[in-house]
Amino acid sequence: MLLVTNGRVLTRGESNRLIENGCVAIEGRLIKEVGEAAALRAKYPGSEEIDAKGGLIMPGMINAHGHIYSAFARGLSINGYAPSNFVEILDGLWWTIDRHLLLEDTKYSAMATYIDCIKNGTTTVLDHHASYGEVKGSLFAIADAAKELGVRTSLCYEVSDRDGEVKMKEAVAENAEFIRYAMADDTDMVKGMMGMHASFTLSDSTLALCRENTPDGIGFHIHVAEGMADVYDSLKKYGKRVINRLHDNGILGENTVTGHCIHVNGIEMDIIKETNTMVVHNPESNMGNAVGIPPCMEMMKRGILLGLGTDGYTQDMFESEKVAKVIHSHELADPGAAWGEVPQMLFYNNAAIAGRMFKTKLGVLEAGAAADVIVCDYDPHTPMSADNCDGHILFGMSGRAVVHTIINGQVKMKNRKLVGIDAEAIMAKCRERAADLGKRINSR
Repeated sequence: MLLVTNGRVLTRGESNRLIENGCVAIEGRLIKEVGEAAALRAKYPGSEEIDAKGGLIMPGMINAHGHIYSAFARGLSINGYAPSNFVEILDGLWWTIDRHLLLEDTKYSAMATYIDCIKNGTTTVLDHHASYGEVKGSLFAIADAAKELGVRTSLCYEVSDRDGEVKMKEAVAENAEFIRYAMADDTDMVKGMMGMHASFTLSDSTLALCRENTPDGIGFHIHVAEGMADVYDSLKKYGKRVINRLHDNGILGENTVTGHCIHVNGIEMDIIKETNTMVVHNPESNMGNAVGIPPCMEMMKRGILLGLGTDGYTQDMFESEKVAKVIHSHELADPGAAWGEVPQMLFYNNAAIAGRMFKTKLGVLEAGAAADVIVCDYDPHTPMSADNCDGHILFGMSGRAVVHTIINGQVKMKNRKLVGIDAEAIMAKCRERAADLGKRINSR
């Protein structure tokens, strides 16, 4: 038995309790009990303890849309790269990187990303991968890294027509093979989806091939209307907007994740709602790419399951929450906008999204839920309660406040020190692979 004790416990979930001097009792990979520290210490004498030292004990964070393959973009300078629009960013940076990624690069991109997740208290990641330099085995390389580092993850490969039919079919096959592997895995730590890039790089025949290779109960993970080029392409080629096209091709549904949905109209939002399709907002990436701001507040009003991701921009979900709050207040010229909606997206909707993939209950501290627990070094200088905790988190905390990270009952970071992970050796290898990648890109 492991007791995470001597801190304020924020349970989230339906009860959303804040327990002063609380404790989380962990047995195996699940939470056994949550309650007062003194009572649980007495009930489970002799248990191993992690002392929260008055900090905030809360569920691990969930990132609903990430890009592991982007890890080696940090600090990379590509000769001649000077984009003036989103398509030029895609082709000049991201597609250039993924066309040069080899399996070893993919593996260490994943290692670096998952280490950042652990350090920032992100315990579950829904990733959307591309490495057209070496497609086959890439999802398995990422899964091996996730298993080695102990991070819960959902993976897919970004199918696209952009590099030709052969590469497209390799991508579909990689998804299909990995989905079969994940379905046979009984750890509930790895899941597979059918990934696709975006409507404007996918023909109807490719959409059909993806659909044919996706088992019942498995969803799609696709970018939607991130830029206006996606909308214009769909209107020009198919006479319909992106969501309408995806709906007509059988891509939407309760197991499908649509990333961004920036340029969607009311009819498209109606379709998203009626099909119970999931949407993920990625505020920092949207701002960085200058592609616009999605109608998140309207989506929330309509009851769409809207979560929060990072698009690979960061692994710090606290940071993503802050940006999401201010971007919508600024866009709507309303300082009161997004106060309730953004915490709902991060702490409840992300758990609901993950809950459509993973069997174990996530995003809550309660008996029977996954033992994904983080402790943040936070000593509030104003009264803190379940009613105002979101304000404390928004203004007082960041990923660097995380001091302990527990995933699936395993302590992965204790007192800011990674447990059982040789980060120094891994980071040295990451720098080596990233340098080699940069040389390969700039020697084109």
